[in-house]
Amino acid sequence: MHSTDTSDDAALFAACVGAPAVVVAMAEEAEPFLADADSRCENPHVIGGAELYAVETAGRPVLVVRTGIGLVNAASTLSAMLERFEPSAVISAGSAGGLRADVNVGDLVIGTEFRYADADATAFGYAPGQVPGMPESFDAAGPLLSAAEHLAAEEGRQLWRGTMLSGGSFVTAENVGATRELFPEALSTDMETTAIAQVAAGYGVPFLSVRGISDLCGPAADQDFHLAVEIVAERSARTVLALLDAA
Repeated sequence: MHSTDTSDDAALFAACVGAPAVVVAMAEEAEPFLADADSRCENPHVIGGAELYAVETAGRPVLVVRTGIGLVNAASTLSAMLERFEPSAVISAGSAGGLRADVNVGDLVIGTEFRYADADATAFGYAPGQVPGMPESFDAAGPLLSAAEHLAAEEGRQLWRGTMLSGGSFVTAENVGATRELFPEALSTDMETTAIAQVAAGYGVPFLSVRGISDLCGPAADQDFHLAVEIVAERSARTVLALLDAA
């Protein structure tokens, strides 16, 4: 049963200071966390075009942050949120495109490292995907990865652990070739995760990403191409909530 007393909003947001934050791009990706909450704020806290929701689930406060799509939306929202709420950890959730050829729609990916798909300063000696002055990749927090070790895939699906990419372009069958050549180990690609990882690293906040595969960037002839965002977002949310229980 959701709380509908707007006078409770301030208390719910106050409880979220220092609590874990779950960051998504779209409303469809936030909805599973809001629908399953024991209580939630009536009115979101708005930062620019982003919305922050204070919820309580399984007796635990969680801040759910909908940033909007893209690297800039993700980074700017996260920076403002970190200053205001100082979360104990940040988890990126929602959907992604399957990049490696053996990844299928409906699978889940837990990121262990995060790289930019389209950053290119190789002319100056940097690695593909590396922003000058930044590391080649941003790593997931060890304790969160350890907490995720027990997680299992749903029946008929795979749960992958490995490299996630993010960039400013939507990767399709037409342009996936170069990305796969540069990052043969990469499992998935989206438009937010690495920016969130970079900001979290700058603030010293533990970070992990759990994304469901809704599309394939270059499917084989016998592979399904698309699964509704709502379905994979629900699977991602269930995994994130199980992770929070174990963390």
